[in-house]
Amino acid sequence: MKFTVADLLDQVPEEGNLEIAKLEKILRLTNRAEKHSLELAVQALTRLGILDLDSDRAISRGTSVDLVEARLRCSSKGFCFAIRDDGGDDIYIRDHQLNHAWNGDRVLVRLTREGGRRRSPEGGIQCILERATTSLLASVEQQDDHVIAVPLDDRLLASIELSSDDAPHAEKPIGMAVAEVVLDRYPIAQFPARGHVARSLPLDGGAGADRELMLTKANLHQRPAAPRASFKAPSAKKREDLTEQPTLMISGWTSDGAPTLPAVHVIPHEGGIRLWIHSPAVAERLSPGNSYDQWLLNQSESLCLGGHWIPLLSPALAKAADFSVGDVQDAVSLRLDIDSDGEWRDWDFCLSRIRPVAEVKAEALHALQSRKPKSRAVPTALKSIKDQIGQLETLIFCATKLHEAERREGRIELDLKRAQADDLGDLNHVSPDGDGQNWSTPLNASCPNSVLSVLIRHAHRVWEEHSRKLGLPAILLDAPPADDAALNDVAKAAIALDVPLELDEDGAPTPFELCQALASSESSHVLNLQLRQALPESFYRASSSSQEPGTDGSEQTLSESTVDHSPNHSDNSDADGSGKQPLQTLAPWCCPTLHQADVINQQVLCALLNDGKDRPTVRQKNKVKLGEKGVAASVSWPLFTASQEQKILDTIRERTVQKLNARRRQVEELKKDVLAMTKARSAEPMLEQQQAGVISGVQSYGFFVEIAPSMVEGLVHVSSLNDDWYEYRSRQNRLVGRRSRRVYQLGDSVEVKVLKVDVLRNQIDLEVVPATTPVAEDPLPVAVSEE
Repeated sequence: MKFTVADLLDQVPEEGNLEIAKLEKILRLTNRAEKHSLELAVQALTRLGILDLDSDRAISRGTSVDLVEARLRCSSKGFCFAIRDDGGDDIYIRDHQLNHAWNGDRVLVRLTREGGRRRSPEGGIQCILERATTSLLASVEQQDDHVIAVPLDDRLLASIELSSDDAPHAEKPIGMAVAEVVLDRYPIAQFPARGHVARSLPLDGGAGADRELMLTKANLHQRPAAPRASFKAPSAKKREDLTEQPTLMISGWTSDGAPTLPAVHVIPHEGGIRLWIHSPAVAERLSPGNSYDQWLLNQSESLCLGGHWIPLLSPALAKAADFSVGDVQDAVSLRLDIDSDGEWRDWDFCLSRIRPVAEVKAEALHALQSRKPKSRAVPTALKSIKDQIGQLETLIFCATKLHEAERREGRIELDLKRAQADDLGDLNHVSPDGDGQNWSTPLNASCPNSVLSVLIRHAHRVWEEHSRKLGLPAILLDAPPADDAALNDVAKAAIALDVPLELDEDGAPTPFELCQALASSESSHVLNLQLRQALPESFYRASSSSQEPGTDGSEQTLSESTVDHSPNHSDNSDADGSGKQPLQTLAPWCCPTLHQADVINQQVLCALLNDGKDRPTVRQKNKVKLGEKGVAASVSWPLFTASQEQKILDTIRERTVQKLNARRRQVEELKKDVLAMTKARSAEPMLEQQQAGVISGVQSYGFFVEIAPSMVEGLVHVSSLNDDWYEYRSRQNRLVGRRSRRVYQLGDSVEVKVLKVDVLRNQIDLEVVPATTPVAEDPLPVAVSEE
């Protein structure tokens, strides 16, 4: 089918109706078969009460209000939950209520049973809005007279029938190759899913083949070509000429094709620092709503596959917006004045024109940090930029002060060792925007991306505050609060490792309190791993409705139509009444070469600077600068005309944010898979070898061991501990032998032998090498368990 149910519902207005003939044109349905598919879909949705069809063949929103939109999440054990978009409790879906939906599908769910204090609500899937899986990796097997594809992802609880033409793929030796299977028909009623083998993929074809495997597994391997488009030239009318400013390009990436990052300039200013951040002017070159804009939304993210990049932007647009040393280029800029304590004093957004004078890489920053104080000698790595050494030192000072301010405000900071492997390429380094996580890593003044990430994070926070006070819509990136039970588990693990931390009756410690307590522990790395797992993932959401600037709140501005529809959303207003959002709430705009969300926010920012009304009428001589801090207090008139306002609203829709979140999840899973597969490859030469490691996690079924420097993690299953019967003590994160009282605890050093490596499933089996291990000091209870 050329369209999904989600595509259809996106076109139906909230109020009023839409003629089916017009809908056919919008969905670009031309032949009879495609139009018949639309008729069937409309009839089905009408029966469910989702749509209403009148006698004039026009459709409108239905009256059914008991359906919840959600995303299906299944486990390998067969348990399935619908993760709600409205922030409500996850809904448990029993097998007979799945209606052939698969893991990751967007669905409409009808509640069948309300939840209780210790019980999740239950429901049944009424409609599949959009399929998440169109192709998959599978092993091909011959079962009697049928050829079957068994998905390697054990969360997909189905097998796919293949034709007899695919039988040769079942003859390939197990462990040598897998197949990419394209779905031709999803299961319906008594009919199973059907598909065909698109290609065979080797498991030992080198780094390039591994990248293709991971892309196929994430369903990101089929990137359509960018449509032909002519890009607009950025307006020169309101641009500030900053070409005399000695701007620096900061980048820690080394791979060819790495996206362009923001450039910076910094100077001492009135006892503090004046920082300029210049972002590539991408948004001004686009025409919202055209085919290229839709293609860009479908891509959503740049993909880093180690030493290889799949960029977000097409080559033509990337080249047009690229920064290079000595060349004049258009930019979208923020001037941020910072006091000596790292606090914001003033800011101003503007459109600009810059000319970078130098590019700063890791070698230069490392040489700067290694340079002896007051030394007159210039290290070799700094000679090409010796005129900018003073600015670099000011830049490091600026990043340090901003970082200290974040720590005072309570930002979560996790000191995690990063895997180091040649095949990881740019994944070896910190992301310059911190991957949008609600936690950060310690500032490393020798790492360009680490320095840049602090500056970018503050720029994103400034736009969040500026847009909110002006009542402008924005795509925000933040995370819900961590679960108290999960935080308590981390606290108990820390106490068991003698971390000076006290639990009281008031509730769980905050993540920041845990960070502070874990920082000085010898086991800080493994405890930080536990804390990272307890922190929820960040997600995109549309900004909540805001009051019109300069009014008492009796009227609403264009942002009133942007609603929060993301899971587990909580009120983000600041408790102290200062008006600042929590540290993790960002409105990203600086990295439009990396994320489509930055492009969209930059479109709103550019619309403000280019088209926003800076005075109530043309007769008024006094103008305001719409990019300045505090301008909202002076604005008491509409910033845009009705048509401009509608155009801005159309850039941030519920469906847009859903697509951004879906692609963000895909990219995050892909990145984890690339890291895991690279680690697994590094473990292959270790087969049957003895390795030193650290216990990084303990469960009832065994414990995980992390092996440096690749940080590969494998499992010692409890069944391999055949010298005793081991009891799992969850409060202390340890396994204890019943007779020997031998202890395997979180953070312990152990010697292990690598028994098996499955690079595709990222599973590494380990065995403990017999050695003297600690003995439990407390008496054992009578009841013991291996589970």
